[in-house]
Amino acid sequence: MPETPDQDQPKGGPIAGSAFARGARLASLPVGFAGRTTLGLGKRIVGTPANLVLDEVQRRTADQIFSVLGQLKGGAMKFGQAMSIFEAALPEEFIGPYRETLVKLQDSAPPMPPGTVHRVMTQEFGPDWRTQFTSFEDKPAASASIGQVHRATWSDGSHVAVKLQYPGAAKALLSDLRQISRLARLFGVIAPGLDVKPLVKELQDRVAEELDYSLEAGAQSVFAEAFTDDPEITVPSPLAHTERALVSTWLESDSSLAHVITNGTQEERDRYGEAYVRFLFAGPRRAGMLHADPHPGNFRIMPDGRLGVVDFGAVARLPEGLPASMGRLLRHAVAGDYDSVLEGLRDEGFLKAKTDLDAETIARYIGPFVEPAQVERFTFSREWMRAQTLRVSAPNAEGMGTAMKINLPPQYLLIHRVWIGGIGVLSQLGATAPFRAILEESLPGFLDEGQD
Repeated sequence: MPETPDQDQPKGGPIAGSAFARGARLASLPVGFAGRTTLGLGKRIVGTPANLVLDEVQRRTADQIFSVLGQLKGGAMKFGQAMSIFEAALPEEFIGPYRETLVKLQDSAPPMPPGTVHRVMTQEFGPDWRTQFTSFEDKPAASASIGQVHRATWSDGSHVAVKLQYPGAAKALLSDLRQISRLARLFGVIAPGLDVKPLVKELQDRVAEELDYSLEAGAQSVFAEAFTDDPEITVPSPLAHTERALVSTWLESDSSLAHVITNGTQEERDRYGEAYVRFLFAGPRRAGMLHADPHPGNFRIMPDGRLGVVDFGAVARLPEGLPASMGRLLRHAVAGDYDSVLEGLRDEGFLKAKTDLDAETIARYIGPFVEPAQVERFTFSREWMRAQTLRVSAPNAEGMGTAMKINLPPQYLLIHRVWIGGIGVLSQLGATAPFRAILEESLPGFLDEGQD
C-alpha cells in the first residue's frame, strides 16, 4: 500500500516531536503541588482540621501525577510501568481511583501512525522491506514505553512479531527521566517513605542497554532455548534484528497478567502467580540471566494455559545463578538465627563496617518479609504489602531508622528490583503460592548448608 505523510505529526516521530508538550506537563507538577500546598495552608487558617487538609493535598497531588503519567510515552511511560508494580504498597484511599490508569500502563501505550511505522521499517530493513514479509499489519498489536509490536507473516509463511523502536526514543527517555526525578517529593506526599529516586536512577542507568535490540535479541535467544518445551513457560525465538528492530516468533495471546489482576478468577490468580514467580527465580538457574522487567504486561496468557514471556531488554546477567549468599541469609532468617543474618549482611556489604545495628533490630525489621518462606503456601495481598511498606517506612528505630543504615550493593540492584516487584505483582494478584518450595528449587544456599 502507498505510504502517506503522517497528519499533524511533528518531525522526529511521536516521541521526539511531542517532547516539549510532555516536558511542559511534567514540569507543571511541582508548580501544581505548590499551589495545592498554599490552598491547604489557607484552609488551615480558616479552621479546617490539619488531617483533612493533608488528606485533600494528597488526593489532589495523586490526581495530577497519575493523570499525567497516563498520557505519556517515553520515560514517563516506563516510569509509570515501573511504579505500577508497586501500587499494592500505596495507600488504598489514594491508589484506588488510579489503579485502572496504572494497570493500563502495564499493558499499552498510544501507537505510532502508519507513515512513521513505514519509515522505521525502511530505515531498519531497507527500501524493499515488504519483500521480506508476505503480510504486515500497520496497526500495532501492542505498544509500550520504548517501542511497539506489529503482527506480520515472515517470508517462509510463519507468523511473527515485529518490534519497532519509537523514533527519538533515546533522547526522549533521558529527557523524561530527568524531568520525572523532580517528582520524588510529590510521591513522598501521597506515600511517605516511598523513595522513587533510586528507581528513576536505575531506569536512567539501564536506558542504553534497553535501547539496543541486538542485546535484547541475544538475551531472548538464551531464554528461548532454556525454556524450550517447558510445560508452564514459553519464550518467543528471535529470528532477525537490527539495533532498533526485532523480529520474533508470534505468541498467540489476547491477554496478559495485567488482565488477570483486574478480571481473573482466584484459580487463575493462583495458577499464573505461581508460574510467574517460578519463571523469575528459574531464569538465573537455567539461562544464567534474570528477567529484570517484571511488570505484568510482559507476561502473556497463552491459549494452552502457559505463560508467555516477552521483552528481554532489561536483564541481569548472572552466569553463576542467583547469589548463594541470598539463600543463606534467608535460610538463617527463617531459622531465627539473626546473629548469622547480621554477620552475612556485613559480609555482603549491606551494612557498612561502622554501622551499629543489633540482631534483634534486624529481626524486627526484616522479619515480616521472611513470612512467605516460613510456610508451605503463602497468600499475598495488597493489605499485607501495604502493612510491610508502612512498617519499614515508620519513623522509628525499626522502620526508617534501620532503613537509613542499610546499604544496597550494586550487584544486588536488579535482583532487589525483581524481588520486590515480583512480590508487588503477587500482592496485586492476591495469589496463594508455594513460595518456599520455589525458593528451595531455585535459590542457591537456601537448603544447602554446605555452601556456608
